[in-house]
Amino acid sequence: MKITNVSNVQVAQEDNVKEQFALDVLTGLCSTPKNISAKYFYDDKGSELFQKITSHKDYYPTRTEFEILDSIKDELPKVVGEKEIDLVELGAGDGHKTELVIQGFLNAGVIVNFYPIDISEKAMHLLKKNITAHKNLKIHGIVAEYFQGLRYARTLSTNKQIVLVLGSNIGNFNPAQSQGFLRQLRKTINKSDYALIGFDLKKNIDTLLSAYNDSAGITRDFNLNLLNRMNQELDANFDVSSFEHFGTYNPILGAMESYLISKKDQTVFIGELERTFEFNEMEAIHLEYSFKFLKKDINFLCEHSAFEVVEHFSDKNDYFVDTLWKAI
Repeated sequence: MKITNVSNVQVAQEDNVKEQFALDVLTGLCSTPKNISAKYFYDDKGSELFQKITSHKDYYPTRTEFEILDSIKDELPKVVGEKEIDLVELGAGDGHKTELVIQGFLNAGVIVNFYPIDISEKAMHLLKKNITAHKNLKIHGIVAEYFQGLRYARTLSTNKQIVLVLGSNIGNFNPAQSQGFLRQLRKTINKSDYALIGFDLKKNIDTLLSAYNDSAGITRDFNLNLLNRMNQELDANFDVSSFEHFGTYNPILGAMESYLISKKDQTVFIGELERTFEFNEMEAIHLEYSFKFLKKDINFLCEHSAFEVVEHFSDKNDYFVDTLWKAI
């Protein structure tokens, strides 16, 4: 498996990445309410914890999507109809679900060039362990932001692309951001390329709450790790034990929301910013939205992003949809 770190080579040295992290933290902690971008969850430790979340019994999206992909893996090569394809995955994950898609194409005799894209190089190495080697499979990991990596992948090949946005990653954007993301995706790929996108559907709220507040406390550790990251990378002095995780469903927005709640009045100094921040008892830091969808919402997004729906693939409980779109 070849890995190219596009972030370091083409865009930024480590100091610039750190500078952007610090700037985003400054902006977020000076806002009302305080917030920190969810993209900073995924340092190496955060990526490792997220993989543990996805395998926990309370977290249904991963196993549900696995079942969907297993049921359609032999159908996808017939729909695409190519002898060689590029699979480009945005957000590498651990490879278990992607392995199903890859094997479906390999079993059909298709040559597969797999380009996983992730901001964490450690995620690439986790993925490598779960992808079975094959003479017709080439893997080239790209460490980069999504569209930066997608543009780089296009310079490596002119094959038809299938862009994978698996999991419920699209749900981390609000409705306007989702449209912007999907339109940008369409601009970055060619006409007649495909996208296979995972959408978590609206469902029983208790099921949602259990998934985002797992009984093992892994989601709690995942969220609190963001404070550890700021301590390590930005010279902050957060007392992690004085914050707690809180996940809830907002029925107005149709989204799960994640917060860190300050257990007491406290002061935090961030050395990289040379600034002190005050936190009141029970004050919240907003971390993440995870929007849920109806199928009509998915159709709307497709229609307004210059794609057409090829087919929606769902599980028996209608918990999740993997939808195949074609660029028009």
